[in-house]
Amino acid sequence: MWKSLNKIVHFKNKPNFVTILWFLIPFIAVLLLISKGNSHINNYLIFKNVFWHSVQQQNLYNHYPSEYFDKNHYGPFFSLIIAPFALLPNFIGVLLWATLNVGILFYAVHKLPVSHWAKNIILLISLIEMLTSVQNLQFNPMLCSWIILTYVCIKEDKLGLAAMFIVAGTLVKLYGIVGIAFIFFTTERKKLISYLIVWAIIFFCLPMLISSPEFVLNSYLDWYHVLIEKNIENVSSYQNMGMTDISAMGFVKRVSGWYDLSNLYFIVPAGILTLLPLARFSKWTVEKFQLSYLAQVLIGVVIFSTSAESPTYVIAVVGFAIWYILSAPKPSQWMYYVLAFVLVLTVFSPTDLFPRYIRKEFVIRYSLKALPCLIAWLIITFQLICSNFEKKEPNAYSA
Repeated sequence: MWKSLNKIVHFKNKPNFVTILWFLIPFIAVLLLISKGNSHINNYLIFKNVFWHSVQQQNLYNHYPSEYFDKNHYGPFFSLIIAPFALLPNFIGVLLWATLNVGILFYAVHKLPVSHWAKNIILLISLIEMLTSVQNLQFNPMLCSWIILTYVCIKEDKLGLAAMFIVAGTLVKLYGIVGIAFIFFTTERKKLISYLIVWAIIFFCLPMLISSPEFVLNSYLDWYHVLIEKNIENVSSYQNMGMTDISAMGFVKRVSGWYDLSNLYFIVPAGILTLLPLARFSKWTVEKFQLSYLAQVLIGVVIFSTSAESPTYVIAVVGFAIWYILSAPKPSQWMYYVLAFVLVLTVFSPTDLFPRYIRKEFVIRYSLKALPCLIAWLIITFQLICSNFEKKEPNAYSA
């Protein structure tokens, strides 16, 4: 399987074939989406109106059935992220929004300290999951790229930029806060913390330029309450076969039928296991350890979130792909099985390539999309705690 992927990557002279696939497939998919009318770009309409509702100082988290269905769950700072697109006609705005998400994730992967070949493998493994997210016009590819770039910037000693990505991700969707874990990969932690404080003040205040201080303060309070409500909805989604809470908690609860089980029984151990590898101080400077930890964080932030939906899994699958290339050039046999498990159950299960009956009655009903990533996360965690991670260990992934 590894050799087959390698042949595919080099089929048309290094990056060209993979790059064309990465940009062309989503571009065509989004064009088809736009052609079906506004009912198929609902998420974009929600995002767009975060800006306009901020300008008009209307509650960002109310229902606006005349404009879109569902409601916004992103922070007030998102109004500035989406602003350039909201000012454009929908056709152009949607196309540029999707292209930006595809492009920035491509850029982030190419900034990783791995070989050109390894970057293409990551993109190939992540392609379908990225497409799933982009077809829903989601923000997740951009958020994934911000987490990756946080690590990259810390590694390159660009602490101001790293802090910017952490704060921006946190003030949009909270997930970005996991980038703080990479603080241990720099010796200038006080400097990074200072940048975090500065960017937090700037980004907190910036939306006031298009609204007012009072509106922004109230919006953050409203955001807190809507996230609490959303969490309650997610946890009870099993009652209506909902496509939320596709998480480790959702999987265990739906399979066992023990729906009253507290999420703390999952989140607390997951938090401990995420922090435990950082106790290996001597490994902080080892690149393979750092990349494995990045993979663990990217997967964990999804599978231990009740807000995880199918389009969110682009973050987890990119994390899995980063971990997978670390086993080059000759992965163990069991790695092939894990890869196949992720591709079949996580990546392809939401698509039309998967039998509808199985998808509905098993994958959705029991949140099975989360299972392969949970298994991968547990293996990565074990390796982070127990593996040697020799500094001069030979590999084929290195740049």
